[in-house]
Amino acid sequence: MPATTIDGVIERLEDIIDDCIRTNSRLGYFAALYKRMTLAVKAGIARGAFEDNARIEALDVTFANRYLVTREQYLAGELHGVCWLQAYGAALSPAHIVLQHLLVGINPHIMIDLGVAAARTCPGAELAGLAKDFATVNAIIFSLMPVVDAELDGLSPVSKAIDRAVGPFKERAIFDAMERGRTSAWDFAAALAPLSLPEQALRIGARDLEARLLGDVILAGGPIIGLIQRHEVQDVAANIRALDAPAA
Repeated sequence: MPATTIDGVIERLEDIIDDCIRTNSRLGYFAALYKRMTLAVKAGIARGAFEDNARIEALDVTFANRYLVTREQYLAGELHGVCWLQAYGAALSPAHIVLQHLLVGINPHIMIDLGVAAARTCPGAELAGLAKDFATVNAIIFSLMPVVDAELDGLSPVSKAIDRAVGPFKERAIFDAMERGRTSAWDFAAALAPLSLPEQALRIGARDLEARLLGDVILAGGPIIGLIQRHEVQDVAANIRALDAPAA
């Protein structure tokens, strides 16, 4: 049953995290990150960071339900989106580092789900009124990145050493990537907003294939990825708990 409130989303995410800890599933990495992001948006609503709190909660719930339904479909053997299938399939492999698991989950959720959620929360001409709050959501999410980055460094001495060497460049690269993702998601929402649902489905299908190509880049190996992986903490449950811990 879909979540109907932001608190309902958080409860569903907590259930997923608990299940992934019990089963040592790497799917818990993205769920833990997503819960933290949802809590940050909830806190933003509480302190009046948005022009329209009710609209942002509706967007957040619609956005989250698109992720939550993928898990239900995957467990039932009914998930068809190639990009989300890629993310779920990656979780079965020990070859990828934690950061890759996070990014390959973020990929379809931002590339596809965020634009769809925005267009369906504010269809047609209503979308323009969402622009400022949409940007605020992204600013709140970006503010979490230094905390998450520090936690990832705690899971891998190699990643920590790399950050010491190229920290400012990495931070700028993350910011630029998130800004491009936000802009791309907004443009996708603008393309979908005036369309009927059947017409949207065709656009979503094409976007799914594009996102899969980006997922291939995210999951690519190499000497540095291999070095990080060999020295990264291999306890999946402990890694999930680290990502799920309250931000310092």
